[in-house]
Amino acid sequence: MGLTADVWHPRRVIEQQRQSRIEQLGGVSGLVQSTVPILVFVIANTLVGLSTAIWIALGSAAAVLAWRMFRKDPVQPAISGFIGVGIAAYIAHRTGEARGFFLFGIYTSLAYGSVFLISMLVRWPLVGIIWGFLSERGNGWRRNKSALHWYDLATGVWVLVFAARYFVQTHLYDADQTGWLAFARLAMGWPLAAMAFLVTVYAVRKADKLLDAVAAAEPETDASDTQEKP
Repeated sequence: MGLTADVWHPRRVIEQQRQSRIEQLGGVSGLVQSTVPILVFVIANTLVGLSTAIWIALGSAAAVLAWRMFRKDPVQPAISGFIGVGIAAYIAHRTGEARGFFLFGIYTSLAYGSVFLISMLVRWPLVGIIWGFLSERGNGWRRNKSALHWYDLATGVWVLVFAARYFVQTHLYDADQTGWLAFARLAMGWPLAAMAFLVTVYAVRKADKLLDAVAAAEPETDASDTQEKP
């Protein structure tokens, strides 16, 4: 029983899920490699022009994918990255502007931010739904107002992250500042996500403690009620 309780302790589960998410993202090397096509595109666009820069960016994304396959590393993040670079390159080609390369990411932030915000407004904060599924706790947390507030906090942080990305990068896009746009894309990418993740872990732990306390108190309440009955 002690071993089982330790394995399913909220902190242990959170740590396991954190490690799982990092592995699915390709680890630290995967996060670093995801920045390569952006850097290559901006440099190549400055030196050799847009058309060549598009092909070089696609080539770098394909090289990252091939490298991960050769090393037998998780390829899912590289495949997703290659598709994302392909869409970005297509938009840049169609618009004929280097800044078009970042348009897909800008509207992706808008879409994600909107979904997270709507989930809060309808009282189904998305972080709570996701964690309830991953931890197999279900959606019972919605009956606990304090736990609901913690999940609102975690979801709200992600709303702020996506909103900041959207508004800052939209401003730079409108100003046609491709270099600063690339910098913002990188600086507001994993660094902001890492900070939001820390807040999420803190909020989830607080919510889990509340729910565990309620669950532990329920048997005691039932027993006392039974003893009071004639």
